[in-house]
Amino acid sequence: MPAGRALLIAALLLSGCARTPDIAAEIGQIRAIDNHAHPVRAVANGEQDREFDALPVDNMEPSSDPLYLRPGDPGVIAASRALFGARAKKHSTMQDKGDAYPAWVLDQMGVDVMLANRVAMGRGLAPPRLLWVPFEDALMYPLNNSSLAAKNSDYKTFYADEERLLKKYLKECGYSTPPVMLDEYLEKVVTPTLERHKRGGAIAVKFEAAYLRSLEFDNIGRAEATHLYYGSRSTPISDAAYKKLQDFIFRYIAAECGRLGLAVHLHAAAGAGGYFHIGGANPMRLESVLNDPKLRKTNFVMIHGGWPFTREVAALLSKPNAYADFSEQTFMNYPRAVAQAIREWLEYAPEKVLFATDAYPFSEEMYWEEAAWVGVTTGRQALGLALTEMMHDGEITRERAIELAHMVLRDNAKKLYKLN
Repeated sequence: MPAGRALLIAALLLSGCARTPDIAAEIGQIRAIDNHAHPVRAVANGEQDREFDALPVDNMEPSSDPLYLRPGDPGVIAASRALFGARAKKHSTMQDKGDAYPAWVLDQMGVDVMLANRVAMGRGLAPPRLLWVPFEDALMYPLNNSSLAAKNSDYKTFYADEERLLKKYLKECGYSTPPVMLDEYLEKVVTPTLERHKRGGAIAVKFEAAYLRSLEFDNIGRAEATHLYYGSRSTPISDAAYKKLQDFIFRYIAAECGRLGLAVHLHAAAGAGGYFHIGGANPMRLESVLNDPKLRKTNFVMIHGGWPFTREVAALLSKPNAYADFSEQTFMNYPRAVAQAIREWLEYAPEKVLFATDAYPFSEEMYWEEAAWVGVTTGRQALGLALTEMMHDGEITRERAIELAHMVLRDNAKKLYKLN
């Protein structure tokens, strides 16, 4: 057993996460599927990897970070020790493992498969251990974004990032600028981009829309969207009118994802930065999308489980195409708070609950590896707490608790993504 994984299991047993130690031990042994993460390529010779996010958050104005993300946090120090023993060994481990380094990291914490939310994959990030989830927000912004970017400094950076990514997608489709007509843009750029991502190994797509706008995607007719798109060539489009076009394009993409068998991941929770509009990320804003008969073949995953709107997520899990993971919560909150959210979901729709870490290169001290360890450790502890409390309240048996642990950590994701 890898040293890091043995230490993790010991932490579970000693943490008090469950008064029934064999439940904690069982949870610690399950080879998990991580529904959402941002792993970094195995780099060498001074290379840099900036494709771990379409909207990297390291250029934002300062804000009050959760304790786990602050320098010197004990959880981060414990993560580094569990993985590398001594911090100085991290670089040598990376060099020794080479392209096998990302998979080695997964092995240390008992993760079998990680869904890699990235612009593109690369060295060391390959199936079957790491599966691709590309970004599609850029496709919603084919017009002039200057008025949107002017609202604050974070938007200025983010819209520039989206415009660069759209140029990449346009070039891959043989265009230097978006086509004049909306139908051509959809049929020659949007759909081919999704199909190309599918051929490239994508099993889902990701939207970070909550960093740019509300998650309220209204049902706009094609005729109105066509008029807005074409009319913008001669008359500057208002922000309100542009939102309508974005709404239409989003639903078009979601429908195409259903056709292609790609799940749609959405950031649906509080986010980084002092300008982030938390109310706009309330997952209840997605209800009209989940209720759209045209989108019932598309599975939607509420990444980060809506925090602080976790009870709203529980209600939305009644929708046949709605799922949620509890990533991000595991480094923003401590195990008992996460357990409260998980328990409500398990009591409502346990087959819809997914484990994830949101492993991300936040800083040199808490890079993606340490973030993954924190996410795994907190996530398993929280799951143990939730299941133990349900047993003590007579809601489930020990056998059902173990079954639910396997569902959350592995089986639900296998079924959703049709993994072997």
